[in-house]
Amino acid sequence: MPHAVRRNSATAVADGLGFGLGLRHQHYQEIADAPGKVDWFEALSENYMAPGGRPLYWLDRLRRDYPVVLHGVSLSIGAVDPLDMSYLAALKALAQRVEPRWMSDHLCFTGHAGVNLHDLLPLPYTEEALAHVVERVQRVQDFLGRRMLLENVSSYVRYSDSQLSEWDFLVAVAERADCDILLDVNNIYVSAFNHEFDARAYLAAIPPARVRQIHLAGHLNCGTHIIDTHDHPVIDNVWSLYGEAIRRFGMVPTMIERDDNIPPYAELLAELDHARHVAAQALSAPAEVAA
Repeated sequence: MPHAVRRNSATAVADGLGFGLGLRHQHYQEIADAPGKVDWFEALSENYMAPGGRPLYWLDRLRRDYPVVLHGVSLSIGAVDPLDMSYLAALKALAQRVEPRWMSDHLCFTGHAGVNLHDLLPLPYTEEALAHVVERVQRVQDFLGRRMLLENVSSYVRYSDSQLSEWDFLVAVAERADCDILLDVNNIYVSAFNHEFDARAYLAAIPPARVRQIHLAGHLNCGTHIIDTHDHPVIDNVWSLYGEAIRRFGMVPTMIERDDNIPPYAELLAELDHARHVAAQALSAPAEVAA
């Protein structure tokens, strides 16, 4: 099967969208009433796949004024179950309707034997898993006719038979499948804490040409471990790591995720302004300070 047309990774550049937010139903009307405060929105694909209804009405309406990207949670690219072609057909139809700047999902699996576990479960970082994921990513991209972004997930367990680091596995998938990376800086921080690795080594291993989007979010620190909850503001240590990411990757389109304890729209706008400030400071820092 011929592969879909992709960007040349050697000349790939960020799309210059700026700073965005996750599109949440609590803010639909405020977004429409106060345009121009956000550069773009990320819509959760599964929320808009049903034909008709209020969510799709608002997505159609806001899409006229803002660039939109689609972000999924059910692709289950690492599962051993066959690819869900009905899901992919609905996703393709949504993409044809919305014409997103890009589409993304997670480097993980979300179910087994036809049961959706409603969680982003990490993969074993083995050569066998790598070959399996690469083949599936290529098939998905061919079916959609679009290049995918895969996001690094937070994790709380490790597989004893893993042969690669998480970052080496992520890079290998991107290079071999010729897809891009949605780099979640908070997830790097969470997993680095949980598994005691160097978050900066993770950043240093990622090729800048593959990073097309960045996620920022909050989490719950339980003392002995951190849970990626997306229900708190971004913490200072994650902001610091984000600054380092911007120095390495440049002004990559960045967004803040908030999936629970949704605050007023004004609070998210203020947090997004802080992201702009951190990015600007990172890019203006002298080289010796950045190093």
